[in-house]
Amino acid sequence: MIESVHHGSVVVLAADGGVEFQAGDIEAAFYPRSALKPVQAVGLLRAGLPLDGELLALAAASHSGQERHLTAARRILHAAGLTEADLRNIPDLPYDPAVREAWIRRGLGPTRLVQNCSGKHAAMLMTAQIRNWPLTSYLDPEHPLQRTVAATVEDLTGQGVARVAVDGCGAPLLSVSLLGLTRAVARLTTAAPDTHEGRVAHAMREHPEMASGTRRDVARLMRAVPGLLAKDGFEGVQVAALPDGRAVGVKVADGADRARMPVAAAALARCGVDPEILAGFASTPVMGGSSAVGSLRAVGALAPNSPVVT
Repeated sequence: MIESVHHGSVVVLAADGGVEFQAGDIEAAFYPRSALKPVQAVGLLRAGLPLDGELLALAAASHSGQERHLTAARRILHAAGLTEADLRNIPDLPYDPAVREAWIRRGLGPTRLVQNCSGKHAAMLMTAQIRNWPLTSYLDPEHPLQRTVAATVEDLTGQGVARVAVDGCGAPLLSVSLLGLTRAVARLTTAAPDTHEGRVAHAMREHPEMASGTRRDVARLMRAVPGLLAKDGFEGVQVAALPDGRAVGVKVADGADRARMPVAAAALARCGVDPEILAGFASTPVMGGSSAVGSLRAVGALAPNSPVVT
C-alpha cells in the first residue's frame, strides 16, 4: 500500500539546452539553496579567487565536516592571512552523522569551521582580501563580492534574481527558477577547461568527496556516471549535468531529502544515462525491524513503468 507521496518539479534538458521533459512549474522562482554553490564559485573566480583543484571544490561544497574538509578550509584561510575568527557563517556540528557523533564524543561543540558551508565562506573571505574589499561585511548583499556573485548567477541562469533572502549559513540566498538553475549548471559542464566555469566543473568532478563527503550520495553518483557534475541542496534540490550539456534539475515541493535522489536518478535515466548505473540511486529503502520493508521511488510520467510512489 502507499504510505507517503512527495510532489515536486523536474526538468530534463537536451544537449542543445532545450527542455526534453518537464513536470511541475519549472519556471517559478524558488531558492536553490546549496545547489547554487557551483555557480557562486564561478562568481568568486570572476572576482579574483585564485583557487583550483580540491580547494576550489571545497569552495563549491556543502561538506561533511570530515578532517580533510577542515584542513582544506584552514588552508584557504591561511593563504589569505586569515583565521576561523574571520568567518561569519553560523557555528554548527559536522553534517555527516558519523563524524558528528565522533565530534560530540570528543567533547567538542559547534564551530564555524566545521559548518558545512565554511569552504564557501573561506573562499569569499579570500576573494574579498585579495580585492581589498571589507571583510566584516562580506555577507551583505550590497557588498561588491555579493554583487559580483549575483551578477554571475544572472548571467549563467539567463534570468534576473527574483528575490534575495538569507541562507542557513548567513550568506545571501538568491532565488531563480529550476529551469534557470539547471541551464546554469549545464553551462559549467560544457565550458572550455580554461574558463572559470570549466575550472569549477573540473574541480568538483575530480574531487567529488571534497565537494560533499565520502559517504554522500552525490559523490557516489559523480563517481558512477563518467563526467557528471552533481550538487544537492537543502529543501529537496538536486541538479546534475553531463559534459555534452544534458542536464536534470529536481525540486521536491515539501523539501524532503529522501525523495531527491530517486527522482534525480529517474530524470538522469530519461536523460540517457544507463539505468543499470543508476540502479543504486533509483530507490530509497523504508526500514522496518532493521530490514528494508518498502521503498521510495519515482513514478508517473517520469518513470512510466511505475504506477505509484511506494
